[in-house]
Amino acid sequence: MIPQSISFRFSSNSFAFSPAVTSRSLAAPFHRSPSSAALSFIRFPNYRSALPPPRSSVSKSKSVQVQAMAAEDGKDPRLARISSAIRVIPDFPKPGILFQDITTLLLDTKAFKDTIDLFVERYKDKEISVVAGIEARGFIFGPPIALAIGAKFVPMRKPNKLPGKVISEEYSLEYGTDIMEMHVGAVEAGERALIIDDLIATGGTLGAALRLLERVGVHVVECACVIELPGLKGRERLGDKPLFVLVDGDA
Repeated sequence: MIPQSISFRFSSNSFAFSPAVTSRSLAAPFHRSPSSAALSFIRFPNYRSALPPPRSSVSKSKSVQVQAMAAEDGKDPRLARISSAIRVIPDFPKPGILFQDITTLLLDTKAFKDTIDLFVERYKDKEISVVAGIEARGFIFGPPIALAIGAKFVPMRKPNKLPGKVISEEYSLEYGTDIMEMHVGAVEAGERALIIDDLIATGGTLGAALRLLERVGVHVVECACVIELPGLKGRERLGDKPLFVLVDGDA
């Protein structure tokens, strides 16, 4: 149904859109900064900006503005583009969850390249020989990083997904347990590894990957994610292992 009216708002430092009059409003407005104009518009597929707007946060159904942050100083201008390209889906996969969807980031070739470049710049001189990607979204970011830094890519998979002989690590979920597996012989003792995933929430999967690699004598240099939900305290499950993230999903 087409609205009867459309309202426009302009400001010097923000750009936003939201339905003026519609029969069904999709979501709360999203805000992108930096931008030079602001526009209130009708129903549009839940984007924060003209670029796709964040995977899951257990916050209430309030509008969450995902802010980019460098793990070090938060000043790299590429982070704003990455942040604005991540879409938030409210109440998915269940009510009360704000799902941070990186598929819209993949549609923005500039933001996707910036994401890979930031990781490559950080790890290219750290003598890493293994990039371990956690199923499934770690498989998206891991291989291009591995190729760029001259490392091999090792998939960390759910049970019964790898065809060869595997080594397994069990980890706890909110309700029950799960298992992570890696092929025997994929890594060697003494190798230096980076573990990559799209998001850290409670830290269960990252912690399992870390323990699995350390059990076979691999030195994990660092864990890295595109998004962190600090309120869920996933870092605490990594012990003293450093974590590098680009976007704070709770901000």
